[in-house]
Amino acid sequence: MSGFGGFVLRRAVGTVITLLAISVIVYVVFYATPGNVAQITCGPRCSPEQVHQVAQQLRLDDPLYVRYWHFLQGILVGQDFSTGTSVEHCSAPCLGLSYQGDTQVTQLILAKLPVSLSLVFGAMVLWLILGVGTGILSAWRRGRLTERLLTGITLAGVATPVFVIGLVLMIVVCGQLQLLPFPQYVSLTDDPEQWAWNLLLPWLSLALIEAAAFARLTRAAMLETLAEDHIRTFRAYGVGERSIIGRHALRGAFAPIIALNANNVGSAVGGAVLTETLFGLPGIGQALVHAVNVVDLPVVVGMVLVIGFFVVIANAVADVLYAVADRRVVLV
Repeated sequence: MSGFGGFVLRRAVGTVITLLAISVIVYVVFYATPGNVAQITCGPRCSPEQVHQVAQQLRLDDPLYVRYWHFLQGILVGQDFSTGTSVEHCSAPCLGLSYQGDTQVTQLILAKLPVSLSLVFGAMVLWLILGVGTGILSAWRRGRLTERLLTGITLAGVATPVFVIGLVLMIVVCGQLQLLPFPQYVSLTDDPEQWAWNLLLPWLSLALIEAAAFARLTRAAMLETLAEDHIRTFRAYGVGERSIIGRHALRGAFAPIIALNANNVGSAVGGAVLTETLFGLPGIGQALVHAVNVVDLPVVVGMVLVIGFFVVIANAVADVLYAVADRRVVLV
C-alpha cells in the first residue's frame, strides 16, 4: 500500500511488533532472573504450600518460551487462577494476580490509571500553552529584553526539580494566600468542578517543568525556520511579521514539538512519581513505587507493560500527526 493509508498501516504493524518485543523483554527480565521466582512473586510472607501453588500457576517447570506463551495468552484471552478453595477467572487483558494483595493486576491498574491520566493530560494542555507560547514570544522578540527574561525563566524551570516547585506552590497558594485547597483527588465523574480545582496545583507543578523544555525547543526551531530563504522572501514582499510567525515559522516547529510531547505524555503516565507522591495522588507512579518496595512482582510487571504501552502508542500517534502536518512523511 502507498499513500497515507499505507503509512498508517505500516505504523500500526510496527507498533504491534514493538509492543510484542517489549512484553518479551519485560517477561524475560523479571521472570528469567536467578533465584526463587515463585517465592519472589508470592512474597516473603507466603507459606511453602502457597509458594508451591504459585510455582504451579507460573508453570516454572516448563521451558521459558512456553511460560511466556501462557503469559501472552492471558493478556489476549484471559486465564484462570486457583485461589486454593476456588478458581478465579481473569478476563483479558489479564496481567496476572497480585498474591500479596489477592487482587487482579488489571483491576488494580484500572483503579489507578484515571488518576495518572487526569494528571498527565491536564498538565499537557498547560505545558503546551505555556511552553509553545513562551517559545514563540522569545523567538519573536529575539535580541530584546523580553527574550533575555524568558530565556532566564526557562533555564530556571529546566534546572528546578518538580518537588521544589510543588512545595513552593503549596506553601504560597494553599498556605499563605489560601487561594486553593490542598489537593485531594476527586473523580471526574463525581464532581468535574472539584476534580479540576483539586488538580490545578499538580497540573501547574508538572507543567511548569515541561513547559521550560517546550519553550526552548520552540524558540530554537522557530529561529532556525526564520533564518531560511523563503522567510526572507516573504519579508521582501511585505508580508507582516505576525503572519510570518503564525503561518510559516510555527509550522516548521511542529515536528519537534510533536515528538517531544509524545515522549513526555508516554513517560509521564508512569514517571510522574514525585508529583503524585508530593500531592498524595493515588496514581500509577505511586502504586509502582509501593509494588517495588514490597516486591510485588506481578504488579511491577503489569505496570511496566502498561507504561511501555502508553509510550509506544504516544509515539505512534506522533508519527501519524507528522504525516498530517507534513504529507511528505507518507513517502518514508
